[in-house]
Amino acid sequence: MTLKLPGIIACVVMLFTLSVSFNAGAAEGPKEQVKETIDKVLTILKDKELNKNSRMAERRTLIRKEVGDRFDFAEMSKRALGVNWQKRTPEEKKEFISLFSDLLEKAYINRIESYSNEKLMYDDQILDGDYAIVKTRIITTKNVEVPLVYRMLRTGSKWSVYDVVIEEVSLISNYRTQFNKILSAKSYEDLVRELKNKRVNYKARDGG
Repeated sequence: MTLKLPGIIACVVMLFTLSVSFNAGAAEGPKEQVKETIDKVLTILKDKELNKNSRMAERRTLIRKEVGDRFDFAEMSKRALGVNWQKRTPEEKKEFISLFSDLLEKAYINRIESYSNEKLMYDDQILDGDYAIVKTRIITTKNVEVPLVYRMLRTGSKWSVYDVVIEEVSLISNYRTQFNKILSAKSYEDLVRELKNKRVNYKARDGG
């Protein structure tokens, strides 16, 4: 089975990645932190110097930093594996987090670079203890609205993204379904092998 990026998510995934950074002390609530991150990434994308082919690697490094600062990859990995997470050894969990986070980063950085001035509207935020939901809408260049919801978890003063829901499709649930299909037909080692192959393919395509 080949791991596939969800179709609807692929269409708007670049805005998923836009919500992935944190600057301590600069913003308080989850919605403010999401907005702050989006502003930072848009600044990178709109920088004409960074858009030069000769600076592509630098641009992607800057975007990747924002991605890594906001995503709670450990939590995302745990939720993506579901009940299979508890069966893994500490070493296997560490390896899976690395592979899964790399898969997400590579896939979404490629998508984010197709940014074409879509608008993002901030709606409600719902707080429930250390959990929060931030509701936004993407307004495409054809004036089509796409609802996009961020699920976030607080650690101290930091709000981290652990899932995103686009038109009622959960990113993590989608990957969990794919992983469960592989694990029901094959082995955990086969799943890891597919993730490693994905990483190799991305590196070959992107030149490392």
